[in-house]
Amino acid sequence: METLAEIKTETETEVEVEVVIAGAGPTGLMLAYELTLAGVETLVLEKLPQRVEQVKGGAIQPRTAELLESRGLLEPLLHRVTSRDPAGGHFAMLPVPLDCTPWRTRHPYTIGIPQWEIEEVLENHATAAGARILRGIAFSGVESYDDGVIVKAEGLKVRARYLVACDGGHSTVRKQLGLPFPGRPGTHQAVLADIRLSAASSLVPQQTGHISTLTRRAGSYWSMLVPLGDDRYRFTFGRTDETDQTDHTDHTSNDRDAPITHAEIAAALQAVYGDETTLCAVDNSSRFSDATRQLENYRAGRVLFAGDAAHIHPPLGGQGLNLGIQDAFNLGWKLAAAVQGRAPSNLLDSYHAERHPVGAQVLHHTSAQRVLADPNPSEDVAALRDIFTDLLRLPDTNRHMAGLISGLSLRYALPGEHPLTGQRMPDTDLLTEAGPARLSALLTSGHAVLLDLAKAVPADLRLPPQVDFVRATCPDDVGATAVLIRPDGYVCWATSGSTADDDALLAATTSTLTTVR
Repeated sequence: METLAEIKTETETEVEVEVVIAGAGPTGLMLAYELTLAGVETLVLEKLPQRVEQVKGGAIQPRTAELLESRGLLEPLLHRVTSRDPAGGHFAMLPVPLDCTPWRTRHPYTIGIPQWEIEEVLENHATAAGARILRGIAFSGVESYDDGVIVKAEGLKVRARYLVACDGGHSTVRKQLGLPFPGRPGTHQAVLADIRLSAASSLVPQQTGHISTLTRRAGSYWSMLVPLGDDRYRFTFGRTDETDQTDHTDHTSNDRDAPITHAEIAAALQAVYGDETTLCAVDNSSRFSDATRQLENYRAGRVLFAGDAAHIHPPLGGQGLNLGIQDAFNLGWKLAAAVQGRAPSNLLDSYHAERHPVGAQVLHHTSAQRVLADPNPSEDVAALRDIFTDLLRLPDTNRHMAGLISGLSLRYALPGEHPLTGQRMPDTDLLTEAGPARLSALLTSGHAVLLDLAKAVPADLRLPPQVDFVRATCPDDVGATAVLIRPDGYVCWATSGSTADDDALLAATTSTLTTVR
């Protein structure tokens, strides 16, 4: 990590890079890694002087785990997993685990890792790849032109080809540009705290499991208490007798910034888990609401938006961190192609076209979960919960919801008639000319991969340098003899014939990946 002093010139603090990113959360750091992996000069500006060591949304969904593994980033994260039993995902905290095994994934369970540790691993790899990260630098303004941007941040002036705002739900970049953030304001407020207990009653969970086993309601409180090991817990709570009509995307609201006291947390803890439960210390705490909002367009000229800067939603189903990281995977290779002058027409605009509907879908189903998970449900909502719980026990319904929540069922609307087009490519075992390998290992370079499983593609076919040609055999039937896989793991061309149509393959390459050959 560089300091401001290391990049000052003698006359003024001015920097020129290809891409500047506002925000060093999981989305911004993932994007920084993707860009530097592709050879793009990248600078990240973060207003906080140091990382906040709070668990927050520390849940990696199966699809996100697959993507991280495709860059070699999952293994270092797995060393930091919090102790937990394998448990399926959930929809609205209903007591039926979601089963992801029908989706042919090596990671069928949510992986619990504190968010700050995810950020640390991503930052280490991003800086090792060449990204520069400046902390304690608050964004203050942006000037956007046809050929680039000028970003101002506490006396620092950065000239760049593009700016990507990954600066959270209260995005300063979004507000500076005056972009509307339509949606619904928060109706309930809650507290998230990393705590330590000096004494615990029998009501306190001793081990992790399905989320439905970790939630309780007592008195005027609802809560979720997740064991993190030893005396540490992740405590989420709110009141059932209050509503919050403040808009938590507006910095003029003071309620969100109201101090969270030791007494406030202790009162909630004892109300739900008994007087025998004693709060020893509060390591970190923050407030959040169930506001739901989404930008109308993820691109404003040379400024793009990703993660919570583009969308916010109720924190149900473990979606936020994962949605942001997947935004970064979709945007990274496209933005790199645009910066390096090899992007097909409208490739960068396809980021919005592909990811905005995904964000809208998450907002839609988290709003539904918000109703079903109401800690003080009406008689009608309670009946709906019972019906939906029964539905989740049906294999087809469970499979559908598991694919939706995990991200494994996502399919982009890409051109092409083959059934695999637009779908993720499962991490299958392969036997390549170099020996045994898994598909994920072929994607670590950040390149696209043309995988030929039946010698359907001529060996001398001229491909762009950003497309790796691999011939292999596979013990599983993947549903095609050859597939062209984007850097983010989605199929953009496939054939089931014994001989590939070279013209169609090259057309798909130049129209969806790169114009350089």
